[in-house]
Amino acid sequence: MFSGGGENPPVPNSPNDRRNPLVPMPDVELSYDAVIITHRHQDHWDEAAVEALDADVPLFCQPAEADAFAAEGFTDVRAVEESASFEGVTVHRTPGRHGHGALAEEMGPVSGFVFEGDETVYVAGDTVWYDAVQETLDRFAPEVVVLNGGAARFVEGDPITMGVEDITAVRAATDAEIVVVHMEAINHCLLSREELREEVGDVHVPADGERVTF
Repeated sequence: MFSGGGENPPVPNSPNDRRNPLVPMPDVELSYDAVIITHRHQDHWDEAAVEALDADVPLFCQPAEADAFAAEGFTDVRAVEESASFEGVTVHRTPGRHGHGALAEEMGPVSGFVFEGDETVYVAGDTVWYDAVQETLDRFAPEVVVLNGGAARFVEGDPITMGVEDITAVRAATDAEIVVVHMEAINHCLLSREELREEVGDVHVPADGERVTF
């Protein structure tokens, strides 16, 4: 989120009333060649981002949301059906399941993306562990996997992003370096960095603004 700390209300039907984001954007230089959006939920795409990004930036997204980005004034929207290329990198769109059962359907379509260049990086997006994540790992054999953790949840139902069990399953399924993000920044993400580090070994859980190198 590009919004300042506390500028947005809590996620509806969530377990507490803390305003979002819980922390401000880290003080890092904003430099980009393109933008890729996994889905348009506010914790991934907010009004502040619409205002901050150049209107002509190449913007890659899932097909179901392309018209919404164009309506916001972006002039180079590139809907990724299966794959696309950008400056020597092949971008593959991958499936995601944003929760369990009927709730996952209500959350709408979400995607992950695999980047194939000199290395292969899998950004899973807002998904829980399920067979399509295993299939993506098997198909692309990434060197690095970025997972959205936090075990986000509503008052009722199971988590809608990865928690300890999901991340443990990914760790067992791949030899890749695993980086877990989406932590301690949104009010319905209840799994802390400390808890995750205690429960799952051999994963990177960076602090806000921390650079991870391999």
